[in-house]
Amino acid sequence: MRSETAKWGTVVKSSGAVRTQTATQPAQLLMTRRGIDTVGNVRGFGAVLLAMATAISVPRTTFAQAYPAKTVRLVVPIAAGGGTDIVGRIVAQKLTEALGQQFIVDNRPGAGGIIGSEIVAKSPPDGYVLLFTPTSHAINPSLYTKLPYDTLKDFSPVALVASVTTMFVAHPSLPVRSVRDVVALAKVRPHELSFGSAGTGHLFHLTGEMFKTAAGIDMVHVPYKGGAPAIAGLVGGEVSVLFETMLALQPFVQANRVRPLAVASAQRSTLLPDIPTLVEAGFPTIVAANWYALYAPASTPKEIAGKLSAEIARTMNTPEMRKRLLAQGTEVVTGSPAELDTFTRSELTKWANAVRISGARID
Repeated sequence: MRSETAKWGTVVKSSGAVRTQTATQPAQLLMTRRGIDTVGNVRGFGAVLLAMATAISVPRTTFAQAYPAKTVRLVVPIAAGGGTDIVGRIVAQKLTEALGQQFIVDNRPGAGGIIGSEIVAKSPPDGYVLLFTPTSHAINPSLYTKLPYDTLKDFSPVALVASVTTMFVAHPSLPVRSVRDVVALAKVRPHELSFGSAGTGHLFHLTGEMFKTAAGIDMVHVPYKGGAPAIAGLVGGEVSVLFETMLALQPFVQANRVRPLAVASAQRSTLLPDIPTLVEAGFPTIVAANWYALYAPASTPKEIAGKLSAEIARTMNTPEMRKRLLAQGTEVVTGSPAELDTFTRSELTKWANAVRISGARID
């Protein structure tokens, strides 16, 4: 405060606006007559200071109320056409309708979602570049040796949006009808059963590793380059069992080309209520969904995050939207920024343990 007083006192004195004014008289500059001051020619200078102070003191909520004032970019770090992209485009459409500005999807795939995530982490914290990402956001910190961002420190949580149920299925030729049957068979025929996945370190690979550890069995992991090739591998009899999303497996279940055994969710799916959960089968720790959430760069005003979160909750929880997503095996699961923060931290812990169990690591 003293250094500032000295600085402005010197400026005023050197400007000639005040004939006798020292740096030890700041009170005179703030005393007003007719709303300005008591020091003759300093009125104009005082008005400038007053305008500056007023501008600085404008509440952040004013900025939030005006948001968005231009197009908002929703970065999806996954290739177009997948579940993340589909749900991301629905969210973008709903936010466009609700807030009166365009929300456009910008697909930036690569490195398991790291490329797109880095773009958002290094963007200005003004709410105009957002990240719409799946569960890999919580897996990558443990899977990769080094990331170009900090998952907790470089992002502001906005809203959890939806969750896709993970299903555990078997090839029809395998002599099993339940999860317990798989465990029993694996113990009788060690190293003979195999499970496929969309790739090493993927959500479904890690879910399989957690299941193996919890059940005390050994199955050979067969990684594929994506979910579609993994499903084709199961249908073709190349692997015994598979963890994948209900969204991707549902057509094959309906065609009796794969046999559903369980879902890896806390409760049974409303889409296929006859299929039990892994929790019911005796594996309470295996709850693994492919969730979708919205994040902003760190330090984004809380008012903006709150505004986006509220609109997502309002528009996504309509009966029409719930029905539309449920038909695709996706359930709406919304929450506040604070709830997403808590959820993200718990997911980071869970998947760090799964990565450790699997031994997977990517340099």
